[in-house]
Amino acid sequence: MLNLKGLVHFTIPVSDIARSEAFYAGLLGMKVIQRLPPAVGMLFLRCGRDYLVLSRTTQPIGLEREDDSSIHHAFAVEGDEFDAALMELERNGVKVFLSEVRDQGVFTGRSAYFHDPDGNVLEIIDLKAPAFRALV
Repeated sequence: MLNLKGLVHFTIPVSDIARSEAFYAGLLGMKVIQRLPPAVGMLFLRCGRDYLVLSRTTQPIGLEREDDSSIHHAFAVEGDEFDAALMELERNGVKVFLSEVRDQGVFTGRSAYFHDPDGNVLEIIDLKAPAFRALV
């Protein structure tokens, strides 16, 4: 068995690096770490203590159903900032297609699901829930 130490980064496919940078860095507040040349088409971002990569793809990014939240990337939001985050998404024309409050399971608390400009499903989660306190 491997002895993995944690997650280094994950990669999200996007069709337009500049448009996605405006969304992920400009709206969601992630910090740009490195831009690779346009021929490579990758943007490295930091979100809290974690990293992700936006990678340009020429393959269409399809969804089984527009409201399907089963495949997604989840980001932690402090509990007292959750409502403001929802309002900021709305002010920027981002539609939340599913909101829920979970009181059972591994990840409990308020969450909201929405799409990035390419249709990738993202989630923000309220950190008031005890299961998340170890994340911050």
